[in-house]
Amino acid sequence: MSKSLQAIRGMNDILPEQTPLWRYFENTVARLLDNYGYKQIRMPIVEFTELFKRSIGEVTDIVEKEMYTFEDRNGDSLTLRPEGTAACVRAVLEHGLTGAGQPQKLWYIGPMFRHERPQKGRYRQFHQIGLEVFNIEGPDIDAELIVLTWRLWGLLGIRDAVKLELNSLGTSESRGRYKVALVEYLSAHLDKLDEDSQRRLKTNPLRVLDTKNADTQAVLVDAPKMADYLDDESRAHFEGLKARLDAAGIPFVINTKLVRGLDYYSKTVFEWVTDKLGAQGTVCAGGRYDGLVEQMGGKPTTGVGFAMGIERLILLLETLEQVPEAISRQVDVYLCAFGEAAELAALALSEKVRDQLPNLRLQVNAGAGSFKSQFKKADKSGALYALILGDDELAQQVIGFKPLRGQGEQQNIAFDALAAHLATCVVQG
Repeated sequence: MSKSLQAIRGMNDILPEQTPLWRYFENTVARLLDNYGYKQIRMPIVEFTELFKRSIGEVTDIVEKEMYTFEDRNGDSLTLRPEGTAACVRAVLEHGLTGAGQPQKLWYIGPMFRHERPQKGRYRQFHQIGLEVFNIEGPDIDAELIVLTWRLWGLLGIRDAVKLELNSLGTSESRGRYKVALVEYLSAHLDKLDEDSQRRLKTNPLRVLDTKNADTQAVLVDAPKMADYLDDESRAHFEGLKARLDAAGIPFVINTKLVRGLDYYSKTVFEWVTDKLGAQGTVCAGGRYDGLVEQMGGKPTTGVGFAMGIERLILLLETLEQVPEAISRQVDVYLCAFGEAAELAALALSEKVRDQLPNLRLQVNAGAGSFKSQFKKADKSGALYALILGDDELAQQVIGFKPLRGQGEQQNIAFDALAAHLATCVVQG
């Protein structure tokens, strides 16, 4: 027998019972970003491989190990996007969105792809919402990105479960001086470093700071600190950011080992982390990348942004039981019709009600069926109320109205009064 078809490992279906929570989360974020003046941009999920090599860095784990890269029929090397910033920068440059120093505040949503070992909260196809801001160089915009995420956590009811970690990586010059000192120190303790850190010491030494190996972490306790190598400009920028977060009442901790996994970051880097999801603790992360646009062929342009993992935040909402009860109900009213004449009348009446109550979630029974079977479907739909239309009701130009989730007797409502009655009974989104 042939093998049954199934999804690729680490690439998951989002089923109908799950999508209401996803839509709730996505709509909450979209409304918030509208309120802060961000505009949505949509990029392709496939880009030329060179884009990510140039932006992320050829010696990063993402480019070396994790990208889904293939050759198309024209012989071009293409890659499923592993992150959104590089693609957004490419789009901004291609369409001249930052010409003449014009500021841009953009956001995007969609799937990303990395060939990692799948586990809870970490998948090979995962979804992100990202924000990117160009041509605003002060710490005020860094602070705005963090403030709006803090507001989002409040809207979602998860503020008590997340913690903000901050660091500054300085400019490329100050970071270069720090790398020299770090490599010199770590080279003197080479025998105590794990194998992965020994490799990173030669290719991307800052990534050693992010190690999870206990022995290497012990070595790093006395390692040089980035803060001691910051230039005056970066130090002033970081102090300005911290002052604004203090003014907004947002708690944070300084994590001197926070470096992020991409080469393009400079100055501010931050992560929102949680201890409620086991090993996958980062739910939102980002920072400044003031040199990236120029690195990709554009004019010097400041940039700052972040990305949040939708799967992890959905999992956090479920773990903390912060899923609004109302979003699990996808039907408000279920209309049962018995007989062909009633079915025709039900179609006309339901469309008239939808004209008057455009936000009402009204489902009309399809496929006929007995009284018992239709009521069973009405109950299974999760509707609050059932409407009943048969020959007797049709003759009197009324429809039966029966509560399904609480107390109340069935009553008859005149056709022309139905919309007004439903408006008083159902809270519409």
